[in-house]
Amino acid sequence: MKPKIVVPNWIETETIARLQTVGDVVANTEREPVSPDALRAFCGDAAAVMAFMTECIDDDFLAACPDLKIVAGALKGFDNLDVAACTRRGVLVTYVPDLLTEPTAELALGLMIALARNMRAGDSYVRSGAFAGWRPRFYGGSIQGATVGVIGAGAVGRETMRLLSGFRGSRLYFDEERLDPTTEKALAAQYAPLDTVFSTSDFVVLALPLTPRTLHIVNADFLKRMKPGAYLVNPARGSLVDEAAVAAALNAGDLAGYAADTFEMEDWHRPDRPRRIHPDILASDRTVLSPHIGSAVTDVRRQIAASAADCIITTLKGGCPRNALNPEVLGR
Repeated sequence: MKPKIVVPNWIETETIARLQTVGDVVANTEREPVSPDALRAFCGDAAAVMAFMTECIDDDFLAACPDLKIVAGALKGFDNLDVAACTRRGVLVTYVPDLLTEPTAELALGLMIALARNMRAGDSYVRSGAFAGWRPRFYGGSIQGATVGVIGAGAVGRETMRLLSGFRGSRLYFDEERLDPTTEKALAAQYAPLDTVFSTSDFVVLALPLTPRTLHIVNADFLKRMKPGAYLVNPARGSLVDEAAVAAALNAGDLAGYAADTFEMEDWHRPDRPRRIHPDILASDRTVLSPHIGSAVTDVRRQIAASAADCIITTLKGGCPRNALNPEVLGR
């Protein structure tokens, strides 16, 4: 019998066909993910599962799926995958580190521009039928000449700074590991302590992974110390931000605007996560919100699924795939 492969979210038919060359594929053809209980049932005798943001792979899940050999993440941030638990149980974990970088950074700039230029409010105004031609309304800010602070100098942070080179202004960044001087010069970016970044920047862009240390890095204290009139942009992970604190800062006028592509409610592995986006964030006319579309470029998503499929195929054929987070399990 061929090994069983479970794909709990929709992917392209050509990628499913490639997986079928090495296994029997159970693939979701709908745009909504399968439920956690259904996923666990499907994976009870599976050798491989392709995981997305909507899957939480923890020790309890692994205990119910004893035949799993690989969890292939079709994602860059893998905080919903318990790599340590997988390693203990001899399950390989892979991810896609590079394909999401450029589209996510591109969206970050789009969110910055849309937020500062009041594009959401302007769009609603035109659609309302009230627009009768130019009027002196919807004045806003600009990223031209602005100081942009990027928190996190990984791939997405660096790409965001590179794209910002087309605009006049200053680029500050903070990361626990400072970039080398050559990279800083190429990006025209200046390292600064975290407090300096968020207290002097006109725009603060989050480009961090979600870890226990970065959970709610943006809290009430962080927001109070931001530069008055500054904008906050989160294209990274929802739980980097305490959304209740952001809502309070917006209501108090301490924050000029908030743009996000990710939200706390999406971090399913957090048992205390909010179950919805804070209503004051939804209601504010100083927010721009997109539905986690950072990598939603058709060709990019096709490549991401294909990359995860390659990892499954290689593993089931007895090889070691690229981008394995715990390759040591293969030597057991």
